[in-house]
Amino acid sequence: MSQQFIDTARQPTSLSLLVRQVRYEAEGINSYELVHPLGEQLPPFTAGAHIDIHLPNGMTRQYSLCNAPHERHRYVIAVLRDEAGRGGSKALHDTLQVQGLTTVGAPRNNFHLAADAKKVILLAGGIGVTPMKSMAHALEAAGVPFELHYCARNEGCVAFREQFDTDWAHGQLHFHHDRGVPSDGLDIAGLLREPEAGTHVYYCGPSGFMKACAAATSHWARGTVHFEHFKAPEPEPASVSPAPAPGSFQLKIASSGVMLDVPPDKSIAEVLDEAGIHIETSCQAGLCATCKIRYLEGEVDHRDYILDEAEHGQWLTACVSRATSGVLVLDL
Repeated sequence: MSQQFIDTARQPTSLSLLVRQVRYEAEGINSYELVHPLGEQLPPFTAGAHIDIHLPNGMTRQYSLCNAPHERHRYVIAVLRDEAGRGGSKALHDTLQVQGLTTVGAPRNNFHLAADAKKVILLAGGIGVTPMKSMAHALEAAGVPFELHYCARNEGCVAFREQFDTDWAHGQLHFHHDRGVPSDGLDIAGLLREPEAGTHVYYCGPSGFMKACAAATSHWARGTVHFEHFKAPEPEPASVSPAPAPGSFQLKIASSGVMLDVPPDKSIAEVLDEAGIHIETSCQAGLCATCKIRYLEGEVDHRDYILDEAEHGQWLTACVSRATSGVLVLDL
């Protein structure tokens, strides 16, 4: 399939959009339709893209666009209210109201559809369905065969059911309800046991779902498996005493030669900001690549969940990355 090229350099960095509609989609899930206040077209996006929502309380959160990429008149996101979360989803549910304005970042995509896929398998766990829905629309439009497996606790937790219950010429949709018992849901390992030539797999969902998908695709060819975390994975329990926290290191700014000390309790982004070098940040958890910086020298302890192996050779995420060498030279 062909992928639309988007010149991000020409896009505005932020937009003030009108909340045209708030719609109840499923248990705890609302969708939000955002449009230009004057009815103008919005910057284009590709399937898998997300936008930053800047909330009135100062929080910034990332949400996948779930509508069809050919739609230039609106952005649609869906948000699960997480009572046990960091407060972003609750703030959004409480503050985004119809006819209100909200500031959003221009679309960014770290979860692209592969241009050479002959078939695509989409695996969605809960609210992880949002990027998959946009991908389904794009694949349908491109005529690429796909399967979408939507895993949810029960029927009441399925968002966008009316839109999914339509005639798809190129896609097959399957709903799996486990009633809170994962073993009663989709047999992910069985589904993905035999890799198919030309087939790509995409998955997104909660921690346990992500682990199951990772295990089930471990034998698939490199470059055919793609995933996106919507929250930082829970750390594995340590079988031995945890290693001590990494110590301090130095940053060298390549353009000026300025040296900056990074203590154990501060991130690279925080130290740069204190030195008057502003780096845009968003998730603060290594999930969105907003704070991606090129480094020229040094050894990096990459703690992100967004950059691939090739990118790790020249990029770091300033919100979570640390150094295992004494000095990191940044291309700033």
